[in-house]
Amino acid sequence: MDFLVRIDTTAVHQLPDRERKELIERESLRGRELHAGGILQKVWRLPGQKANIGIWSARDADQLTEALQSLPIWPLITLEVTPLATHPLFAGRRGEI
Repeated sequence: MDFLVRIDTTAVHQLPDRERKELIERESLRGRELHAGGILQKVWRLPGQKANIGIWSARDADQLTEALQSLPIWPLITLEVTPLATHPLFAGRRGEI
């Protein structure tokens, strides 16, 4: 199942420089692991905002929640999750994003 996930990272950018840098390094590592595992499909920055949106794939909402909670920045973010359904135009095939 695919989900559109919007993550607001404003609070991360309010941390002291050293703490923020260390957190972002750990976050980058975890993001690469989630991508390699097929859960984090694609992510985009939102220009002019301290936020990003991404396509996440998980077996169900519970697996997505587990993946999101594994992010080092989890305690500092606010997020919005939208489950996605296949559009009839693409039924029966999985297109690349």
